[in-house]
Amino acid sequence: MLGLPFDLSLVLLLVCIAFFSGIGITTIGPGGIFVTIALYSLTPLPASQVAGTAHATFVVTGLVGSVAYLHSGEMKTGESRAIAIVLSLSSVLGALLGSQINPLVSRSLFGILLGGVATTVGGVILYRERRGFTPIVDVDPLTREGQAALAGLGLVLGVASGLLGIGGPVLAVPALVLVGVPMLLAVAVAQVQSIFIAAFATAGYAVQGDVLLPLAVVVGTPLLLGVVVGWRVAHVVDPARLKVALGAVLLGVGPYLAL
Repeated sequence: MLGLPFDLSLVLLLVCIAFFSGIGITTIGPGGIFVTIALYSLTPLPASQVAGTAHATFVVTGLVGSVAYLHSGEMKTGESRAIAIVLSLSSVLGALLGSQINPLVSRSLFGILLGGVATTVGGVILYRERRGFTPIVDVDPLTREGQAALAGLGLVLGVASGLLGIGGPVLAVPALVLVGVPMLLAVAVAQVQSIFIAAFATAGYAVQGDVLLPLAVVVGTPLLLGVVVGWRVAHVVDPARLKVALGAVLLGVGPYLAL
């Protein structure tokens, strides 16, 4: 199908997973990781192609998610723009570094790292829903000190995202909440950051020949539709139950990926 080395049933499964992943991206942030998990666990692709192809799907979803949150007002304040600019620019270098490091990582180690991230993010989501988050530090994005802290955070997030082929919101949303950014604003800002991470990481993987464009189109189309649906859900429905379900699934698949 479309030149893909998979049977139709697997392609349809990937499409379904991508759609629900898109909903998670704009509802609570950590949704795109399921695309990477599916490509890694359901296909025989090497880690570099998993990461490169996943990032290719996140470029357009980041653009659409950013436009959606700009439309709903979250990205119109000076604070939100300052956070988005600093995080995005500092993530560029990290994304490129991560894409260059990935070929040095074996597929088994890639699974361990991906599983560790899934478990950690799942645990953070469940903890936050049960006991809430108390920010560990209150960062003011309009001061030099706050911008320096955000720049360092963006670099780290860029490396991790670029290396593992996970969208920026997977790590950025929990991280931003921990430095005092409101949840919905964190999700909105992470959409902007994900454009830069995905674009530069994709470029890095494309140079190495590790972006499977037909697969990116097949997965990216339902992912994009899910992003639009998720944005609507985030403004209409309290996503608390979705968060709990997402956290539980991530905790469940984390150890499996690491084995």
